[in-house]
Amino acid sequence: MTDFPFVASDVALYQRTVSGPDSVMDTQTWNDLLLPEYSALLARETSILGQQELHRRLHVAQGGGDAALVRVQALAADDGLRAQLQAASKDMREADREISETLFGAELPSLPRWLPVLRWLPLLFVGALVAALFTGWMPLWGAAVLLALVLCAIQMRYFDEVQEWARILNTTQLMLRAHTLLGQVDAPATARLRDDAAQASKLNRRLSRPLLSSMPGAREYGDWFFLQNVRHYFQSREVARQHIGFLRGSFERVAALEADLALARHLAAAPTYCWAEQGDAVALDEVVHPLLDGAAPLTFGMQRQGVFISGQNGIGKSTLLRTVGLNLIVARAFGFCYAVRAVTPLLPVYSSMQNEDAMSNGESFYMAELRRGQELLTLAAQRPAIFVIDEIFRGTNYLESVSAAGAVLHELAQRGRVLVASHHLVLASLLSDCLQPWCVSRVDGRWQLAPGLLVDTNGIALLAERGFAPAITEKANRIHTWLGNYMARPTGLSGEQLGQGDGMQHQ
Repeated sequence: MTDFPFVASDVALYQRTVSGPDSVMDTQTWNDLLLPEYSALLARETSILGQQELHRRLHVAQGGGDAALVRVQALAADDGLRAQLQAASKDMREADREISETLFGAELPSLPRWLPVLRWLPLLFVGALVAALFTGWMPLWGAAVLLALVLCAIQMRYFDEVQEWARILNTTQLMLRAHTLLGQVDAPATARLRDDAAQASKLNRRLSRPLLSSMPGAREYGDWFFLQNVRHYFQSREVARQHIGFLRGSFERVAALEADLALARHLAAAPTYCWAEQGDAVALDEVVHPLLDGAAPLTFGMQRQGVFISGQNGIGKSTLLRTVGLNLIVARAFGFCYAVRAVTPLLPVYSSMQNEDAMSNGESFYMAELRRGQELLTLAAQRPAIFVIDEIFRGTNYLESVSAAGAVLHELAQRGRVLVASHHLVLASLLSDCLQPWCVSRVDGRWQLAPGLLVDTNGIALLAERGFAPAITEKANRIHTWLGNYMARPTGLSGEQLGQGDGMQHQ
């Protein structure tokens, strides 16, 4: 079975509709940490309801809660139960329309007062037509033509609404069918669906069209001559409006079980994962990124003090940041990490890694960096958080870049925890009171993280490796030597001095 390809905005509708300001995930962090690709990985063989619930859990503070954690653990350990539940819910994957906005959004309209008239219009048309055929009286022919035009006008007026509602109703009925079938499976994971599975089946039948309309040709004639599709549209919408509470509950429970099933199926195939322990520190033993096949594991730790990461070009600093950031989010949302052992705090994660200029609004690269820096400071003022930052303020000259980065990072570190990677090694000295320096490297093909700063840089060496002429490399080395002699080493501006505000003297 091929899953229907829903766009990202459809998947996000449920979270935006029901969570509102409770979301602790912002758009840039979502994109920086490759969560769209990660969500797609989880959503395989999952209907739109399960995809939307996975998306919601990644955005809210505690995902599905302890009950969901227990269900996922049980499902991950039981291959037979997973297969049984997958078979019971497989029809849901045929849904081609999201319905969360319909169920959880604005209230459905009540029946129009003129609806009973629709029952009589087709009868009047047939009566006028028959009478005109037998009597030949022209006024009756005129009445029959007029009634036919009215029927066509009504059909044209509501055609788009009827078609759209048919898709919404199809997904709703598939949901109720899945509710019924899942409720028939005797397992702890389906306990919340069993009590009213029969009611879901009954409501599903009430939303269906008459059996006669499924006969070949009968539906088309019934729709055009008797307005059956328009009448069913209004009547089924009224049934849905009257039972909106049940439909919402059914959506929540079916979506939750589908999300649990997707997570359990994913973990059953994952080479490495563990259930995260909650704690104040961050400890990730042999952690990997789930989107990288054969990723080299790395052990990472961070206490209340933040971390400054240095390393050679291309060594994997950005990958390290994304690995830690994604695992922290997954631990908060789902309760597990891609590691041998994990201790994580229940803190939101915000990132700044992929700032770009925007031609549409005239925003330059540096302006985008400034905007993101201001956003992070605003978020830091609202709640404690972990900030994952890669090469902040690259869009201006070196001195201003270091100065601005030092000021913003110091402020963020006072309010939360900062994990930053940068080639500006002087920042490690400026922020020594709040960030511990660590250097990432590869030793014998293994990814390692050790205390200290990068010593052997490779920016100029890469010129030769990338085919630049020897004269260019030699000239770059001479300029580097001159600049190193020209610019005195920092005198060690401390974090305490950095925080002194206007009284701080220039070095």
